[in-house]
Amino acid sequence: MFDIAALSASFGGFIWVVFFFVLALSIIVAVHEYGHYIVGRWCGIHAEVFSVGFGSVLLSRVDRHGTRWQIAALPFGGFVKFKGDADAASAPDGHILVGLDPVEVRRTMHGAPIWARAATAAAGPVFNFILSIILFCALFMWQGQFTDSLKIATLSPTPSVNDLQVGDEITALNGLEVANFKDFVIAGQDVTAPVRYTVLREGRWVEAWGPVPFPALVSQVQPRSAAIEAGIEAGDVIIRIDGKDVNGFGNLQMAVAAADAGEMLFTVWRGGTEFDVVLTSRPVAIPGPDGSFENRRLVGITGGLFFEPGIEPLPFGTAISAAVERTWYIITVSLAGLKQMILGSISTCNLSGPVAIAETAGQVASQGALQFLALIAGLSTAVGLMNLFPIPVLDGGHLLFCVYETITGRKPSDSVLQFLMTFGLVLVLGLTVFAVVMNSICP
Repeated sequence: MFDIAALSASFGGFIWVVFFFVLALSIIVAVHEYGHYIVGRWCGIHAEVFSVGFGSVLLSRVDRHGTRWQIAALPFGGFVKFKGDADAASAPDGHILVGLDPVEVRRTMHGAPIWARAATAAAGPVFNFILSIILFCALFMWQGQFTDSLKIATLSPTPSVNDLQVGDEITALNGLEVANFKDFVIAGQDVTAPVRYTVLREGRWVEAWGPVPFPALVSQVQPRSAAIEAGIEAGDVIIRIDGKDVNGFGNLQMAVAAADAGEMLFTVWRGGTEFDVVLTSRPVAIPGPDGSFENRRLVGITGGLFFEPGIEPLPFGTAISAAVERTWYIITVSLAGLKQMILGSISTCNLSGPVAIAETAGQVASQGALQFLALIAGLSTAVGLMNLFPIPVLDGGHLLFCVYETITGRKPSDSVLQFLMTFGLVLVLGLTVFAVVMNSICP
C-alpha cells in the first residue's frame, strides 16, 4: 500500500530541487548570454534573438534595436542568435550571408573583424566571472568580519553547561588570559567541558562555566553528503559516536578518520532532544595549497564556535579583493582537479553532472538565501571556465577559430566547421552523460 504523505513530500522535494536548479541556471545563463549580446552590440554585431530557454516561445518582445527578447518553455540554458547564424551555436548560415550587401555582412557574427568576434565570444565567460566577483563581494560585505574583541554577539544552544550570556566579553579561558581571537583559539585546544571562562559583564569580572570553544556543533552541512542525507541540520550538536562521548569537533574528525569506510552511529542533540543516525563517510578530494589533492573520507559537517563574536562591516576594497581571490581560487582548483582526474590521482566521482548540480542547488537553498547566492557565484565561475575550453560549439572553440584565422589568414571551410561543431556537440553531450552515470554509481 502506498504512503501518500511520504510520496507527496518526496514529490514536493523534487519540485523544489528542480525549481532552485532552474533559478540558479537561469540567472547564470542570462548573465552569460547578456555578455555576448552587449559586447556584440558594442562591436557592431546585430543580435536577432536573445533567449532564456529553448523550445516553444512563451513570452517575447522586440526592442528598439530589432532584437527579440524571449522566454522559452525549456529553461535549461539559453542563447543569443546573431545575424547570419544558422543556429544557437553560431554556425554560419551560408544562404543568408550570400544575399547580404557588405554593410549588412559587417553586422553579422561571421562578417565582423576577428577582434569583434573574439571579444563577443569571450564576453560570456567574462560576464560569468564578473557575476561571481559581484556576488562574492556582496556576501563578504554582508557577512562582515570578526572584530578583535571576544564579546559574545550570539550564543548557540548546546547540551553542555553554559552560564555565559550575550554581551559577555571573554578575557580568560581556564585562567589563561586571551587578548584576541587567535589567543582564544590557541587556549581552546585540548580542553574538556565544562570550561571556566573569565568574562567582563556589565563592568565587572565574572567567572562562568561553558562548553569547549569548538564543540561538535554543526555550523553547516555540505550538499550531497552523508550528513545531509541523514537529516543532520545546522545547529545540531554531535554528542556521541558509537556510544563514545565527543568532547569537541576535533574528536569528531578523529572518529570519522578512524572509522574509515565503516558505519558510525551518531547521537545528535537538537533543541533538548537526542536521536541517533547511522552515517558512512564518503571519499572527497580535498585541494591543497600546492595544487595537489588529498583523498579523505568525510561525512559533510562543518564545525564552528559555540558563539559568534562581534562583527564589523568589511570595507569594499577588502571585499572586492577577497572576491577576486575566491573566484580565481575556484578556477585554479577546478583546473587542478580536472588534471588530477585525467591522471587518475583522484576519482571521477568528484565530477558533477546536471542531476548532481540540481540536487546540490536544492539542498543548499534549504540552508538559506546567503548559501544559495554563494552557490550561484561558484557555479557562475564554473560555467565561465567550462565555456573557455577549446571545444567547438563552446566559446573557447570560437576563440580557437579566431586564433586559427589570425595565424593562417583564412577561416575554416564550411564543411570542416560543420564537422568540428558536430564533433564538439557530441563531445559535450558525451561528457555530460559520463558525469551523470558517474554520479549515479558513486557513493
